[in-house]
Amino acid sequence: MKRMAAYCMVFVVTVMSAMLYYCAHKIIVVADVAQDEVTQNTGNDESSEGDEGSRAEVKAGLTSDEDKNNIKIDRSSQNTNYFCIPMPSDVKAEEVIIENHYMDRELWVIIQPKEMDGRTTFYEENGVYGNCAEVLTGHFDVEKHRICLRFELTDVYEYHSIFEDNTLYVEFMTPKETYDKIIVIDAAYGMEDKGVTVDGVKAKDVTLEIAKALKAKLDETDIKVYYTRMDDSNPDIESRVGLATDTKADMLIRIEVGSAENSKQYGTEAVYNSRFFIPGFGSVELADILEREVVTAISGKANGLLEASESDAVINRATVPAATIKVGYLTNGQEFILLQREDYIQRIAEGIYQSVMKAYEEQNK
Repeated sequence: MKRMAAYCMVFVVTVMSAMLYYCAHKIIVVADVAQDEVTQNTGNDESSEGDEGSRAEVKAGLTSDEDKNNIKIDRSSQNTNYFCIPMPSDVKAEEVIIENHYMDRELWVIIQPKEMDGRTTFYEENGVYGNCAEVLTGHFDVEKHRICLRFELTDVYEYHSIFEDNTLYVEFMTPKETYDKIIVIDAAYGMEDKGVTVDGVKAKDVTLEIAKALKAKLDETDIKVYYTRMDDSNPDIESRVGLATDTKADMLIRIEVGSAENSKQYGTEAVYNSRFFIPGFGSVELADILEREVVTAISGKANGLLEASESDAVINRATVPAATIKVGYLTNGQEFILLQREDYIQRIAEGIYQSVMKAYEEQNK
C-alpha cells in the first residue's frame, strides 16, 4: 500500500513538474490582423486621412539615418528561419498584435503592456536579430499606451509567428506558399481623387462600399483576397498593380463608377486588358464573366466589353487576368439613386462574388 502511494506521489510530482515547465515555456501564437481588417476600424474620412498621414511620416522616418527611433538590426547571425523580436520583460502574448500592412510592404508589431514604466526605452537598447533577409529597416514609436514597431519589408509576405521566452519569432512566407487561391480587389479612386461627384455623392465612396460588401462575402471562402484600399487612401498606380504582381494573384478586379455628359446613358460595362495576352483564361474572359454576373445580379443593362484605353492604367499594366467592372453611371438620374441604396450595393457585390466563383471554375477546366 505504501509502495502504491509512493508511486502515485512520484507520478503526481512528475506531471505537475511537466505542467509547470510547459506553462513557463509554452509557445503561443500571437494574434495577427491583415491591413484590410485594420483600416475597417478607421470609421470616417478624417480618421482615414489622419492614418494615411501618419503612415507617410513613418515612411519618412524609416529612411532617415539620423532618426533616433530606428531599431538596430543584427544581420550577423542568420542560423534560424525566424526573424526574432525581443519583448520587454513581463509582456504577455495577449498584449501583442501583429498587423500585416501589405500595401505599404510593412509589418507592424503593436505592444500594449498593462504598465509602460521601464518599457519606453527598451528598443533604444535592444535590437532584432535572426533571419532578417526580408527586413529592410525598423522603426519604433512610443505612444501613451502602446509601443509600435514598424518593419519595412522587401516584398509582400505572409507569416507564422510564435511567442516564447519573451521573444516574438516571425517566419516569413510568400503568399503563394500560403494560399492556393489569391485575388486582388481594387476599389478605384480615393482621397483627393473622388471620381465623378454628383450632388455630394462621390464615386470613391461608392466603390469602397462595394468592396466592403464584397469582403464580407469573400471572407467566407478559402480565397485569400488582397484589397488595394479599404479606407479613404489612394494608392498610386504602381502600388495597385504591384500588389497583383507581387502576390502572383490569379486575377485583378477593379471597381469603378461611370460618368457621361449624356445623362441618359446608363448600364454596366467591363473593361479588359488587351495588351497582355494570357492563354486559356485571360482578361477578356474575366471581363465577360464580370459583366454577365453583375448585370444578372442587379437586373441591369449590359453595355458590352471594352478594350482598356490609355486612361485605364491599372488594367493596362497588369500581368495577370485583369478587368474593370463599371457598375453604373452616377450621372444618370436613376442609377444615381440606385448606387446609394444598400440593397443595390449588396447585389453588385453578389454579382462580383459570383464572377470570382465562376472564374475559378473556368480556370480549373
